[in-house]
Amino acid sequence: MKEDRLALARQTMAFVLAGGRGSRLKEMTDIRAKPAVYFGGKTRIIDFALSNAVNSGIRRIGVATQYKAHSLIRHIQRGWSFFRAERNESLDILPASQQLDENNWYKGTADAVTQNIKIIEGYGPKYVLILAGDHIYKQDYSLMIEQHVRSGAKVTVGCIAVPRDEAKGFGVMAVDENDKILDFVEKPAEPPTMPGDPTKSLASMGIYVFEAEYLYEVLKKDAKNPASSNDFGSDIIPEIVASGGAQAHPFSRSCVMSGLETEPYWRDVGTIDAYWQANIDLTDFKPELDIYATDWPIWTYSELTPPAKFIHNEEGRRGQAVSSMVSGGCIVSGSTLYRCLLFTGVRTHSYSQLEGVVALPYAEVGRRAYLKNVVIDRGVKIPPGLIVGEDAKSDAKRFRRSDNGICLITQDMIDKLEG
Repeated sequence: MKEDRLALARQTMAFVLAGGRGSRLKEMTDIRAKPAVYFGGKTRIIDFALSNAVNSGIRRIGVATQYKAHSLIRHIQRGWSFFRAERNESLDILPASQQLDENNWYKGTADAVTQNIKIIEGYGPKYVLILAGDHIYKQDYSLMIEQHVRSGAKVTVGCIAVPRDEAKGFGVMAVDENDKILDFVEKPAEPPTMPGDPTKSLASMGIYVFEAEYLYEVLKKDAKNPASSNDFGSDIIPEIVASGGAQAHPFSRSCVMSGLETEPYWRDVGTIDAYWQANIDLTDFKPELDIYATDWPIWTYSELTPPAKFIHNEEGRRGQAVSSMVSGGCIVSGSTLYRCLLFTGVRTHSYSQLEGVVALPYAEVGRRAYLKNVVIDRGVKIPPGLIVGEDAKSDAKRFRRSDNGICLITQDMIDKLEG
């Protein structure tokens, strides 16, 4: 029953691992951690894990930060300050801070939790939900917690079916017909396939449910092992699997879908191509991810901005956008947009043409610029007349161009052009 699940959620603390750089996003993570990267016009990537927790009924949350965390911490302070201690709610930001010894950096995902055991114990949760803070999806965690309690497993691992070729970058598991995990291999060269489907593998989502006391026990044991890398995927989970105590929870059982969505949606937007595609997909007539559904809102920090404005109405100089998303504070001045996503405060000037452009907050596009299949970083000023998307060799010399032809543009790159 839903009431029972909510009661379990209230006894759970969510611990979000948000310290990773996300190096495959290249220059986008030079000044911010991957969970702090902008997504979808208004939100940051971490907002999805945090929103899932809140919408699932979890009111105790810890966020472990490490790499270039200022942008992430500022966002959480501004957008997630509505938790009230008098209602038994809390959201703690947990930077690596010499909790155990003089080594202040988190050595691995498990070590990030180990260093904060005393803080977690202080809240007295019965269950602990470990989450990755860098994926895009909507999930009701209470269903996963409920399965964990009913199964009596030592750990329950959230998993999703992925093409076998893509599984090499994940922890991959083999399961029986009752979802018991028989084997777990971190980033295998030859991933095991799913029963009955040799084209797919069952990949870990980096989501784990533990009974709190058992988690403390295994973490303390792992911390004393000099051979351990202090990581859930590499050390903790394989050991529990070997003891026969691990259960799989397929994402399809707890994903949240509205009327528009037809398939469970989960994305690791860890490359420039994947990031661009997931953002541009939101402009589709029926997007695979519905961010408009009000029954499962994605909470975030929302700046106070005026409405978007479209100005000029002359032939060749008409402010217009087709199949696009335009956020508050944007001014589309005599520009043409097609399949674009503009974040807060973006300005595009007269006669510019944009197609397949993801423009992060407060970017500015000069007159007569032509941009196709581009990600523009925050605050970048595109000079008048710049052309990107027509000459692959020229683009690759000036900008970060992916194998699929997506160009990332930062202000440093623009400054080198003008220098």
